[in-house]
Amino acid sequence: MRRSVTAILLLLMPVGALAADGASLGGPFRLIDQNGAVRTESDFRGSYPLIYFGFTHCPDLCPRSLGTMSTALDELSARAPAKAQRVALLFITVDPERDTVAVIKDYVAKFHPRLIGLTGSAEEVEAMTRTYGAFYAPVPQEGGDYAMDHSGFIVLMGPAGEYLTHFESDVGADALAAELEQRVTP
Repeated sequence: MRRSVTAILLLLMPVGALAADGASLGGPFRLIDQNGAVRTESDFRGSYPLIYFGFTHCPDLCPRSLGTMSTALDELSARAPAKAQRVALLFITVDPERDTVAVIKDYVAKFHPRLIGLTGSAEEVEAMTRTYGAFYAPVPQEGGDYAMDHSGFIVLMGPAGEYLTHFESDVGADALAAELEQRVTP
């Protein structure tokens, strides 16, 4: 129940409003990647993490956003390879109950070889989504199954772990690649 209340409250606080008010997005986390290794925010210092929160059972928004991120990184690699090397693609599940390490590994392999999938305990995922301004809430479905309502934005963090900007779910790969080319330093 506590997770649902937190998720509902986060629905009322969009990431753009948090950043505009000077609130600090980002911070420490400890999650497990698709290979079973513990990953923390310090693993990504010096890079530009491009972060998407979603879940592997997502029918449309998640695959589309991860595809956009993957294509944008490929475009950036063609235009500015040194900048592209500094971008870290991260997919963080909001459904750790179903998205195990093995499930995440299979899922991220469908998108980009540099995409890192992260999962953890329900408490670890909740803490990270709160820290990064994302929301999620389970949506019951017939037959006892559930889907996840979740934020659809992509967050770009800087090399010191600072929030740089975010992109709405309808951003195109060309626009995302252009923004990365402008913001990322080699």
